[in-house]
Amino acid sequence: MVTTSRLYPSVHDACTVRYRKSVIVSTDVPQTPEQVYGFLDVMANHERFTDHYLTNWRYTGPARGIGSCATVTAALGGTKTDVTIDVVEAEAPRRIVERNVSAAGRRQGRGTYTIEPLPTGGARVSFTYTWVRAPLADRLLAPVVRATMRHANRTVMRRLATELACHVSAAES
Repeated sequence: MVTTSRLYPSVHDACTVRYRKSVIVSTDVPQTPEQVYGFLDVMANHERFTDHYLTNWRYTGPARGIGSCATVTAALGGTKTDVTIDVVEAEAPRRIVERNVSAAGRRQGRGTYTIEPLPTGGARVSFTYTWVRAPLADRLLAPVVRATMRHANRTVMRRLATELACHVSAAES
């Protein structure tokens, strides 16, 4: 016997599918994947390229790697909320995965940095943000929320490229 909920998907199911579309941004940099990973692996370095919308950084756990954690204030789309960012996976020099929790646990997401070598040298750095759970308002405004996140994260990628250039130059001096 098939229940009616299977025959007629709920409005919630449609919203769930829509808001779960990931936001992906990337940039190409002249640094090696090892240099990029080494920079991104240190949680405190993220403040340098995200402080245009993530402020009031508070750190816990180790400085780098799995378990490093920061609580930040996110100001995006006219609202402010505290977000906990916790590194949950790391695969040097290719990938770092962060879990993000805010709105008293009603908003949960995963941020994944992927670092790939380029055939001509340097690396492509991609950041994918995927919603795992979102409050009703986020689901209803999913296209606007994704566009806002995409814009903010494109700025993050530009600023990351600049910070990498400064960081690697300083390390080589």
